[in-house]
Amino acid sequence: MKFILDNWMLIAVALSAATMLMMPMIKGAGQGALTPDGAVQLINREKAVLIDICEPNEFAAGHAIGAKNIPMGQLESKLSSTVKNKALPVILVCQSGARSSRALGIAKKLGYENVQSLAGGLGAWRSANLPVEKA
Repeated sequence: MKFILDNWMLIAVALSAATMLMMPMIKGAGQGALTPDGAVQLINREKAVLIDICEPNEFAAGHAIGAKNIPMGQLESKLSSTVKNKALPVILVCQSGARSSRALGIAKKLGYENVQSLAGGLGAWRSANLPVEKA
């Protein structure tokens, strides 16, 4: 007990460091992060819809083949008309994965049951040597 009282600051630093190291793992698991290989499996097996939430100029510069473009600002108004079946798997993609993680909440709020964000975004898609096209 004396050790804990004498070294309470070191223990607090160790606990906060451990928490910060675990946050990305916990956050990724809870938010539906998906690997590029997992995305391809969902597309092939369950007819998942790939939604690229980048701005039109980013989308034109390069996007995953078959992706539909709905910019982040228009996601709430256009997702329902683009993907009518809310039970279908939806994969959200952006350049790095940051915007698609935020868009996940919007899609779930709209009632989409099986929506996931592509971890690493288009960069991870390209790193996995998956096809990209330009518009």
